Amino acid sequence: MVELNATIQNRQGIHCRPSAEIYKAVKDYTGRIRVSAETGDADLKSMMGLIALALAPDTAISIAVDGPDEESVCQQLVDLFQTEFDFPNET
Repeated sequence: MVELNATIQNRQGIHCRPSAEIYKAVKDYTGRIRVSAETGDADLKSMMGLIALALAPDTAISIAVDGPDEESVCQQLVDLFQTEFDFPNET
């Protein structure tokens, strides 16, 4: 098992759109992935579980991956959680 820390960088936190991007990146992964924060923890195979964590900007999280290629998968997730997603503003 590999565990790394990350800090949420998206200005709006991890809401529906970033959650969908993160979910798409791991949906076919055969191992286990858990994200933990002060607000709780969630299995990343559940997009609703991720959204329920209410990860605001600058929130510290821990990502644990257990399975194939766990080091690279965990690093990919750190990068995703630390992405400043550039979704267009709705007007």
